[in-house]
Amino acid sequence: IAMQTKDEDYIERVLVANSHSHLLMFTDNGKIFVRKVYRIPEASRTAKGSNLINLIEIEKGEKVTAMISISEFEENTYLTMVTQNGVIKRTNIKEYEYQRKGGKIAINLDEGDKLIFVGHTTGEDHILIGTKNGYAARFHENKVTVVGRTARGVRGIDLREGDIVCGAVIVENDKKLLTITENGYGKKSSFDEFEPRNRGIMGVIIHNINDKTGLLAGVACVSDDDDVMI
Repeated sequence: IAMQTKDEDYIERVLVANSHSHLLMFTDNGKIFVRKVYRIPEASRTAKGSNLINLIEIEKGEKVTAMISISEFEENTYLTMVTQNGVIKRTNIKEYEYQRKGGKIAINLDEGDKLIFVGHTTGEDHILIGTKNGYAARFHENKVTVVGRTARGVRGIDLREGDIVCGAVIVENDKKLLTITENGYGKKSSFDEFEPRNRGIMGVIIHNINDKTGLLAGVACVSDDDDVMI
């Protein structure tokens, strides 16, 4: 047991952080909250933990959909964000250093859109965006112009009718792309199979989707030595 959960609750993401690291928490409504890790109450392995409402002022129905741990707000590194409707945005991380208690806007979203992925990028990274119907677009982050904190962003992937983004990864060429479907099917692929192109394209197939597999549930960048929790 890694953690006790309440009825109908489940663990969605796990990360490793130092006590003095900054924990950046992003909500589906496009807000960012920053807290020092030591401000999160320490608990035993099997404890239920604390409700996020005790740490950050989120609205009713608002959910944390991305978290990043950083040691400092380094100049000339970026927060790269991807939304459910395929919008991508890149902003200098220094713009998020000074926080308000009630959080700040991380990205302005179109009506009905949700923020689902945030990565800490260096300016030299590649991004791969995956969709529920098994498609992906890979491109260099410099295809995305750096904009201000409250900006909307630009088109990252051109979605086919009825499709939505299920996740994104920062590409590491010495690792593999892991894809997992809603019915529990998974596979690893080499990033070399997906040639970098321009942002805003419809993308190529990364996982063959059918009734047996179910839609693509998520994507991850993994090594052969990694443990994966599904």
